Amino acid sequence: MEQIEQKKRLQEAAIKGNTQLLHEILAHNPLILDRLIAGCDFDETPLHAAALHGHIDFTTQLLDLNSELAEVLDSTRSSPLHLASAKGHIDIVKVLVQAAPNMCTAPNRDGLNPLHLAAMNGKVEVMRELLQTSPRAATATVDQGHGETILHLCVKYHQMEALDLLVHTLKDEIQGFINATDDYGNTVLHLAVTNKHIQTVQHLLTIDKIDVNAKNINGYTALDILAQSRRGVQDWDIQNSLKQAGALKAADNQGEWLAKKRDALMVVASLLATIAFQAGVSPPGGVWQNDSPEGSLDPHRTGEAVAAYTYPESYQFYLRANTISFVASLSTILLLISGLPLKRKNFMRILTTIMCLSITSIAFSYAFSLVAVTPKTHRVSLRRTLYVAVPVWCGVMVILLLAHTIQLTLRWLKHKNWKSAIENCQIKFWVKDANSYEEVQMT
Repeated sequence: MEQIEQKKRLQEAAIKGNTQLLHEILAHNPLILDRLIAGCDFDETPLHAAALHGHIDFTTQLLDLNSELAEVLDSTRSSPLHLASAKGHIDIVKVLVQAAPNMCTAPNRDGLNPLHLAAMNGKVEVMRELLQTSPRAATATVDQGHGETILHLCVKYHQMEALDLLVHTLKDEIQGFINATDDYGNTVLHLAVTNKHIQTVQHLLTIDKIDVNAKNINGYTALDILAQSRRGVQDWDIQNSLKQAGALKAADNQGEWLAKKRDALMVVASLLATIAFQAGVSPPGGVWQNDSPEGSLDPHRTGEAVAAYTYPESYQFYLRANTISFVASLSTILLLISGLPLKRKNFMRILTTIMCLSITSIAFSYAFSLVAVTPKTHRVSLRRTLYVAVPVWCGVMVILLLAHTIQLTLRWLKHKNWKSAIENCQIKFWVKDANSYEEVQMT
């Protein structure tokens, strides 16, 4: 009974900040703080209570007596620093950080570290102290929060001053930080639009590095989320703010992607066509400068390729590969300038595959040309090089082909699953409507 009474008195002293009572208890039971560290007597230590209620003198004296108390966790796995940070007791935070700086990154049962709690409650001075001690705490995600970052917490709890502090403190890596996503691919802008926080949206749009067209795991931009949400009085202002910042819907953004893809394909196809044409009219080894004498054992005419006579088999492969590259490049250019409505990603993927074929053909043309211009004394070295280079190149092409095939297959399966789900929902609604109709008829 006496032991229980002492525990109650110690907790009361911590809650009230009564340092005199603390010393009276310690004089009667000097081992009581050691039992706290062993974790066998308390769900919450007196240091937790003192930190929560902001009693700096009581906190300081406890730490002077035993600094290890700063690392003891309560039943929610919160340290005294967690509680002081959430309440904004800056003086207590400073002494706790000095006693146990490693607690700055320690998560509690909800996956929140002290900096997370300070940000959620808008305790900017506490955040500044924690960031100075441990900047790494800002990059930690919430373990139990679907991968949310501290910026997600600032937006969720409307703490713009805390957000500004983080943006300013981490300005060197702000682009990756401000566009960080949770497990669902949502950025802070997605979250602000979802919650219809007009002031938050407008504030985020003032940050230079923010990606207004970032897509979540479902392929939706912030503007898509706004369009799909329930109508509200602030929708018009949010939409105008997003559009003024250059925000697009996913469908519009796809059009921009296709336009960039077209331009890139046109440049590559033109370059490859030029290379293939030049290789065709100026074959490796050059051309004969005059006709062969009559009765020569090796007859040839002016302008004919020398390699066609010296390496006839290799030259045939060279011509085939070069012609394939030239025709593939010209076909791509023709399709791109034809004016046909090439607005589907699948069509662009086909043209990209054709370009891969053209590039591969140019690579083989280069290999055959090396054979024609390399002296026989260096053929062994060339052969070893080609034996490595050609399989590596073929392996890269196979990997790319498999990657595109897998991607297309997954997209097809996803589309099929969505279609099946929609059909099932329609069937359920039809059955429900039919049952409702029968009930009406029976009445």
